[in-house]
Amino acid sequence: MAGRRSAGLLLYRDGGEGTEVLLAHMGGPLWARRDAGAWSVPKGEYVPPEEALAAARREFEEELGMPPPDGRYVPLGDARQSGGKVVTVWAVHGDLDPERIVPGTFDMEWPRGSGVMRSFPEIDRVAWFRPKDAGERLVKGQRVFLERLAERLSGPRTAP
Repeated sequence: MAGRRSAGLLLYRDGGEGTEVLLAHMGGPLWARRDAGAWSVPKGEYVPPEEALAAARREFEEELGMPPPDGRYVPLGDARQSGGKVVTVWAVHGDLDPERIVPGTFDMEWPRGSGVMRSFPEIDRVAWFRPKDAGERLVKGQRVFLERLAERLSGPRTAP
């Protein structure tokens, strides 16, 4: 498990009251009734030699059913999750209507031990959040990406 890697994109936009970020609520029965700590940056696993940014763009499209926005991809670095997986994230400015997502699916035995395989959406919804609200919902190991995005946005502006 120590060698597992994921890559993702943290989409951000200028909302009416400041910056907003797009998060995905994890799908499937284990997350259905949870809100706090049940949201994630749209991301997915990859295996080198696939490049992390290419994987992040691919996973965005697989999870949300639409291509990632064009724009400047700002590296937010890596973070190790509690299970040992290393997640690499880029921020990109863009907008997306949460009603337009068409999530990918995964199969799992449910209920556990029943022998019945069922299909579930990888994510069951996406929503825009102010960073403070996003921090309360995001899985703990990914909250650092909100801090890094805030640092990048408050730093010296560079042309895209």
